[in-house]
Amino acid sequence: MDNYAFPPHFLEQLATEPGFNEASFIEAHQNNTSITSVRLNPFKLSPLKTDGQVAWCAEGRYINIRPSFTFDPLFHAGAYYVQEASSMFIAHILQTIRPDKEEPIKVLDLCAAPGGKSTLLNSALEPADLLVANEIIKTRVPILTDNLTRWGTSNTIVTNNDPRDFSAIKGFFDVVLVDAPCSGSGMFRKDPAAMNEWSEANVNLCHQRQERILADVYPAIAEDGYLIYSTCSYSHQENEDILDWLCAEFDMESVRIPIYKEWGIVETESPQQKAWGYRFYPGQVLGEGLFAACLRKRENSGGSNYKSNAQQKLPMKEIEQIKTYLNSPEDFYLFKVAEDWLAINREHKESLNALHRHLYIKKSGVRIGKLAGRDLIPDHELAQSLIINKDEFLTTPLNKDQAIQYLRRDNIDITIADKGWSLMEYEGLALGWAKLLPNRINNYYPKEIRILANAPGN
Repeated sequence: MDNYAFPPHFLEQLATEPGFNEASFIEAHQNNTSITSVRLNPFKLSPLKTDGQVAWCAEGRYINIRPSFTFDPLFHAGAYYVQEASSMFIAHILQTIRPDKEEPIKVLDLCAAPGGKSTLLNSALEPADLLVANEIIKTRVPILTDNLTRWGTSNTIVTNNDPRDFSAIKGFFDVVLVDAPCSGSGMFRKDPAAMNEWSEANVNLCHQRQERILADVYPAIAEDGYLIYSTCSYSHQENEDILDWLCAEFDMESVRIPIYKEWGIVETESPQQKAWGYRFYPGQVLGEGLFAACLRKRENSGGSNYKSNAQQKLPMKEIEQIKTYLNSPEDFYLFKVAEDWLAINREHKESLNALHRHLYIKKSGVRIGKLAGRDLIPDHELAQSLIINKDEFLTTPLNKDQAIQYLRRDNIDITIADKGWSLMEYEGLALGWAKLLPNRINNYYPKEIRILANAPGN
């Protein structure tokens, strides 16, 4: 890649940004030294082989040779998430502002799809904490729900709302992450086609959109709560200028995040309000372009009593039946949506009811399935969850070829010894359900997420 491949005036503008090293930046793009990184699921230990640690994230790992993730059953089992290393810095910010985990918190990931930062946040949370993952664009919600389902936790709610809808739940969230839509210059190395879409006009448009999103969600942040702001842009207008605007227009103060020199991250200060920001430049960090910052809200936007006495009248006999399929069933609030039974951590019952009054909810906790007489028709979410009582189900171990057959919804080359609902497992991790019958296997892996591509070499 020659210098002229960058958009006009791009390097000239970037040369004025704090800590920018033009030579290393150009070399990183010319040599295409991008490195693949993944983040391990701390709740699902796996034998995944990696080649190094991401310095600012405990579960972050580098992989020198990029495998075909589509054809890795461990990926489909939720053992890891393929995530760009720089963006894992958000976990370091969360750990900094929350050194202890004594008091439960409520966290909002406002622009959450496809789910990388949602699963990142979720890994750092306790069951008593709540994560609300929101996606503004309806067509992107399914991939968000799929990725959170793979992660397996039950303390999550997925919503599909505009940022302005959150202004109705004042002071509700202790932490709000806004990974804002941006001009995308930080992804030039990973996605060279993005260069053709970059322009100064688009940067200005993104700046205006970012201000609107932040103003809309601001009331939902609790007093002394935190806003984590990030972009994959190098542009001052979308980064330091946004911090100046936040501190000038709202009662917010900057939070300094500790970093180590060897990480290669550049610490900056906004020109007017001296708000701390953190820049990631390829060639200086082992990752792509990122900007991140954290601010504390000092004022009280008001709020309401979000407690609710709403309670579904559910048959105790069915409740007791559902409980048998869960580990530690006393820890969960059970409820129904149409004919489906769901479970969420008991601590989140009131929050779920409050959010339901104001937001469109796509996913709540874990969908367990439907009761048909004495039998459960189990849901895919239950199979991949951490709350399932595996003693109530058959399990069928698969080798890699069999696992791929299952994930493609092909016929599985396996000898049937039992009959009934079975968890289909690879390396001890559940992929989904199959119904074992005397003369065949009915594959219940969801059609919408099955592998469609041909295996490498075919």
